[in-house]
Amino acid sequence: MGAVPFISTMTGTLDGKGRVCIPSAYRQILAAQTTAGVYVCPSFHEPALECFGDDVLQAFHQQLGTQDPFFAVEGDDKSFAILSMTQLLAHDENGRVRLPEEFIAHAGLKDKVTFVGMGRKFQIWETERFAPIQAERLARARAMRGAPHGTGAGE
Repeated sequence: MGAVPFISTMTGTLDGKGRVCIPSAYRQILAAQTTAGVYVCPSFHEPALECFGDDVLQAFHQQLGTQDPFFAVEGDDKSFAILSMTQLLAHDENGRVRLPEEFIAHAGLKDKVTFVGMGRKFQIWETERFAPIQAERLARARAMRGAPHGTGAGE
């Protein structure tokens, strides 16, 4: 597995041709995993795009390899949700990838997008749509820690 995680939250733009520029730091991680571009699929539980490299794809494939390919309903469901929906998108010399129209529609992407580093993967969100999600995720993280709202660092 690649030792370098996808970190940080960065903003970018979706151009008129449906392209986004994958952040340079993310492209470096993908290249270190010998991923020829980036794997992207619509999230099956959020209005976002899931993005990852070869490390995640291979780990997922190995996990599925332990299940019967014809009689494991759970394996079929996982394969369908991820593998059948994933596309390998090559980037151009500027780091831009062309997102399929159905991916743009799924995530409701407009002009501004947000890249969210999540360790082994990153997500692409429509910026305005991500703001309440970010607040919700922080609230859940605080609840896990038992910290009352408003007592975190920097507040």
